[in-house]
Amino acid sequence: MIRHIVLVRFRPDVPPAEIAAIFAALHALKAAIPGISAIADGANVSPEGLARGFTHGFTVDFADVAARDRYLADPEHGKVGAALVGAAEGGVDGILVLDFAPA
Repeated sequence: MIRHIVLVRFRPDVPPAEIAAIFAALHALKAAIPGISAIADGANVSPEGLARGFTHGFTVDFADVAARDRYLADPEHGKVGAALVGAAEGGVDGILVLDFAPA
């Protein structure tokens, strides 16, 4: 299993409805790309004060590396990614991605 973690600093002028639409498009990928087992998203609710400006995050769980790689190459993922980059503060600089294989 591969867990794909994405943190986003959305621009302050991005309306909540646009953020919701990006996450809805992300969730639609689960039905379109084989090997996605779960997608979760949400706004930062941590009281620790360590978010460094990241306002939202999401995770995508894949059955294996091959499923993750299909997702990365999929044109629909590209569209969602472009919308995410367009809404992020500083474009790609407002996004942090980490993948790991849980033990």
